[in-house]
Amino acid sequence: MPDQTAGKIAEKNAPIAQPDAGESRARVRRGVVCVLIGGTFWGLNGTVCSWLMGTYGIDPLWLVCLRELTACWLFLAAAAARPQSRAQLTCVLRDRGGRVEVLAVALGAILFSQVAYLEAVDWTSSATATVMQSLGMALVLAFTCVRARRGPRWKEALGLALALAGTFLLATGGNPGQLSLPFEGLVWGLVCAVSSACLSILPARPMAKWGNFTVNGLAFLVSGCILSVCYQPWNHMPVLDGAAAAALVFSVVVGTFGSYALYLQGVHDAGSMRAALLGTSEPIAATISTVLFLGTTFTPVDLVGFALILAMVYLTA
Repeated sequence: MPDQTAGKIAEKNAPIAQPDAGESRARVRRGVVCVLIGGTFWGLNGTVCSWLMGTYGIDPLWLVCLRELTACWLFLAAAAARPQSRAQLTCVLRDRGGRVEVLAVALGAILFSQVAYLEAVDWTSSATATVMQSLGMALVLAFTCVRARRGPRWKEALGLALALAGTFLLATGGNPGQLSLPFEGLVWGLVCAVSSACLSILPARPMAKWGNFTVNGLAFLVSGCILSVCYQPWNHMPVLDGAAAAALVFSVVVGTFGSYALYLQGVHDAGSMRAALLGTSEPIAATISTVLFLGTTFTPVDLVGFALILAMVYLTA
């Protein structure tokens, strides 16, 4: 996106010099790539999680606990592997403000988004949850414009419209009647939209100060511990086989560690609004993975949805 308000806010708090124009463009391009790959991983993960919950009766909260309490160690190991990240990890643990920021990310971004999305999928469907989640882009746009004290630029407005339209077509086939939701599904869908906006906004500032892996590792650990105390996943153990175990490993390593690390790095590099728009690569990945693994076929409406989202990528990249 042309405007990168959240990214600029984060840069003001970073202990490094401002990059020149060439470095800034290169960073934005890197952020675009990270968001697209992270969104793809998240889309694949949605298909895997939907299969796990439907086939093995896994409770969404149990799945969130497992993913957070295992993926956190991958983030922390990645942080410990680099001297700079180790120093950042030590600093944030000693800094009261840093601990508060990590707690805000843990509750307002990580836990919020994980629980809301899986609950929305469980109460409705992965398609409907994706549509509701995409509404968070409107909240990100509003936040960005308020911070910059301006209205949306035409590319932002057009990209947002195309992304929403494309996501709607992919998820519903163009039939608004498919969005008839139970009350719980409607509530979780709206919560999912808010959590998507929080995930694009909240981590920008602390990640600029403490680093991607440090913030993610601590936030996932804190979020997983809090949810485990409240939910007690050991009392809800599902019966799993080898296929389920392999799917869980994929969900943790690729769908959680990979998607969050890449997406949040993209938020830092490319800005919140651009990340939110490009993050709609998720329905493309979800649709393709559904075709490959579940035998679903494309319709002309699906192809229109693809075209709209790809047009959005061109406009905002």
